[in-house]
Amino acid sequence: MTGRIGVLLADDEPLVRSGLRAILESEDDLTVVAEAGDGADVPGLVRSTRPDVVLMDVRMPSVDGIAATEHVLATTERPPKIIVVTTFDNDDFVYSALRAGASGFVLKRARPEELVSAVRTVCAGDSLLFPSAIRRMAARHAGRGTALREAELTERERQVLRHLAQGLSNAEIAAVLHLGVETVKTYVGGVLTKLGARDRTQAVIAAFESGFVVPGDG
Repeated sequence: MTGRIGVLLADDEPLVRSGLRAILESEDDLTVVAEAGDGADVPGLVRSTRPDVVLMDVRMPSVDGIAATEHVLATTERPPKIIVVTTFDNDDFVYSALRAGASGFVLKRARPEELVSAVRTVCAGDSLLFPSAIRRMAARHAGRGTALREAELTERERQVLRHLAQGLSNAEIAAVLHLGVETVKTYVGGVLTKLGARDRTQAVIAAFESGFVVPGDG
């Protein structure tokens, strides 16, 4: 599957999985490597099929998407990116999944092009998926965390994090700060390492929860 993004579908509704498969496999660079009807089946399928991205239903009968996300990220050496598939974008279950390590979410009513773009975005890893919605969810939990206060970021890293929280891509941050894109990537990597964040979504959540970024910033 060199050059193609492998996707694992996890949803307890066969009709939903069929629809997602049809959308993804209509694209030359995407392929569905496996399907799971419950979160309990996801870790084993991740190990056997090595997907790049998991589309994870947040609510499943035996093991839900939050627990499955936590298990996959904790037990897989090079875990896939995880996108939560949900009905409502203000669902506390979605935020819990993001805090557990999911890279973003997509609505079940999303247009096909939005679904395809979501998979490509999280796989590339240099942009935040649906930044306004993630900012809105994170803002509701402002001031509750301590990760940023304990991270000892440099002033430049703090600038980069503030722009990450605004939803800027690496190229956009580079333009604003008059830096090279590779330099920005280095700073982003430093921010993630110091925050113990798997990707920029968790870094943005830490920024809001620590009160470093407040609702209305940017």
